[in-house]
Amino acid sequence: MSVQRPLIEVEENAMKIDLHCHSNLSDGELSPQQLVRYAGEQGIEMLAITDHDLAEPLPEANAAADALAIQLVPGIELSANWGNVAVHVLGLNINPVSAALGPIVERQAAAREQRALEIGERLAKLNIQDSYQGAKAQAGTSRIGRPHFARFLVESGVVKDVKTAYKKYLGAGKVGDVKTHWPAMEEAVQWVHQVEGYAVLAHPAKYNLTRRKLDRLCEDFKEAGGDGLELVSGMQTADITAYHHRLCEKYELYASCGSDFHGPVSSWHDLGKMAPVPGACRMIWECWA
Repeated sequence: MSVQRPLIEVEENAMKIDLHCHSNLSDGELSPQQLVRYAGEQGIEMLAITDHDLAEPLPEANAAADALAIQLVPGIELSANWGNVAVHVLGLNINPVSAALGPIVERQAAAREQRALEIGERLAKLNIQDSYQGAKAQAGTSRIGRPHFARFLVESGVVKDVKTAYKKYLGAGKVGDVKTHWPAMEEAVQWVHQVEGYAVLAHPAKYNLTRRKLDRLCEDFKEAGGDGLELVSGMQTADITAYHHRLCEKYELYASCGSDFHGPVSSWHDLGKMAPVPGACRMIWECWA
């Protein structure tokens, strides 16, 4: 899926598109159907629900999208490792009924469960007991993740809010930052292609890499067969957007954009709210438009 289309001009905000958000099937707050309805309230015309390591047919969400004239793009966000750095690979416009999807989801679910158990063990060594069970209760039928541990830590009184939970226990480099069970980034890219989708490197600015290392990550992602880069992720500075644009051009990657929305509590990551996409970009949705 190499980039072969000519450079296209895209007017800023010409079409309201959000290709990165989460429902309560993973760590979001809204059901897929509620998420689509909220997208309609925000005036979004194209939406991808990209739950963590999970993609299912969503008939009710599709019906809501049809009623609101929203193009609903099937998606997934796969956790992976690039060396010792945890990265996320979006699979956009995947086939949610592909026979190849089941084994992928099952493997990621097992890795996620193993990671959760290890986070619980690490927190127990800090005398924070029963965090795994508490996080499982927070997750319910959803895929367990660090946000569920964060909510448990808040409700049990260990920390005052979710932000502090990440700062002290769950953020990068902290005790709950467990990366060892994810597949290599190259494998995650292959998985996306196996389910007929386009592989996009998510939120590149959030990995806290130097520009030299981020450049190398994008080079490796392209060599692995990656198709695109999340040029804009939520609200970011014009300098970050410009640098991501240069990386897209340098490695011939399509550009994507998304809010990484999890729920309406955070206005900074509200659905459809993101920095403007510059003109003269090769946009990922051109692949399936």
